[in-house]
Amino acid sequence: MTSATDPPLPALTRLIATDLDGTLLRDDKTLSDRTIAALAAAEKAGIEVFFVTGRPARWMDVVSAHVHGHGMAICANGAAVADLHADGRLVEVRPLERGAALDAVRILRDAAPGTSFAVELTTGIHYEPAYPPFHLDPGATVAVAEKLLHEEEPGSGAPVLKVLAHHPEMTPDGFLTLAREAAGEIASFTRSSPTALLEIAGLGVSKAGTLAACCAERGIAPAEVVAFGDMPNDVEMLSWAGASFAMGNAHPAALAAATGVTLTNNEDGVAIVIERILAGR
Repeated sequence: MTSATDPPLPALTRLIATDLDGTLLRDDKTLSDRTIAALAAAEKAGIEVFFVTGRPARWMDVVSAHVHGHGMAICANGAAVADLHADGRLVEVRPLERGAALDAVRILRDAAPGTSFAVELTTGIHYEPAYPPFHLDPGATVAVAEKLLHEEEPGSGAPVLKVLAHHPEMTPDGFLTLAREAAGEIASFTRSSPTALLEIAGLGVSKAGTLAACCAERGIAPAEVVAFGDMPNDVEMLSWAGASFAMGNAHPAALAAATGVTLTNNEDGVAIVIERILAGR
C-alpha cells in the first residue's frame, strides 16, 4: 500500500473534503480522538472542513459537533447542503425529478427482478415492504415506490433527494453496472454500501458537483482542495480535487481515482494526512 507521505499536497490547502463512513469514521461509526484533534487543528489554521457524504442530514449527528465556521455539510451524495448549526436545515437541494425516479424504478424492476426501493425525501425516508432499511423509521410510509413517488398535483410533494434500490442476490458492482447501462441516461447511479444497494440521484448530481459549487462560492480552486473517500460515490470528488486520498480499505474505483492512498479508516488515515498538511504550513 502506498504511504500517506508519497503524493504531493497543494502549495496551499484551503479546504478539506472528507467522506464519513469508511473514511473519517471508524467501523464502529465513531471518531477517534486523533481525528477530532486533527479536524479542530485544521479549522484553527484557517482550513475549511466539509463533510461530504451519502448520509441524509438526519444522520449527521456523529459529526455535527465538529463542523465549525461555515457549519455546512454536503449530504445525500450532493443532492443537499445542510446547515448543521441549524439542526440539519437544508439550505440547498438538487432534487431527483419524480418522472425520472419513476422511470428508473420501472427500468430496474424489469432489468433486475426482485429489486426493492426506498424513497428519500427532504422530509424523511419511506420504503417498500421488501426493502431492508438501515434504521426502522416509525414515521415512514410503507408502500410500493410508485405510490411513494405519486403526487396529487405536480410540485405538491416534498423534493426527492434520492431513490435507493436494493437487490438480495446480485453483486454490488454488478448491480451498479447493470443500472448504469439500463438507465444511466435518466439519472445518476452510485453506491456506498457493501451490499447491493444503489443510490439514485438526479442526472449529473454528485458529491463533486455540489462541492465544486460550494468552493466556487468561496473563491476556492480545485487545486486548493484535498479530498478523502473510499467508495464509488466518492470517485468524482476524488478526481476533481487537486489532491485526493483513497483509504487503505477503499474500493478499487476509489483507489484508481485518487492521487494517493492513506491508511485505513480504523488507522486514522484522514488525520495522518491532515497532520502532514498542517506540518507543512
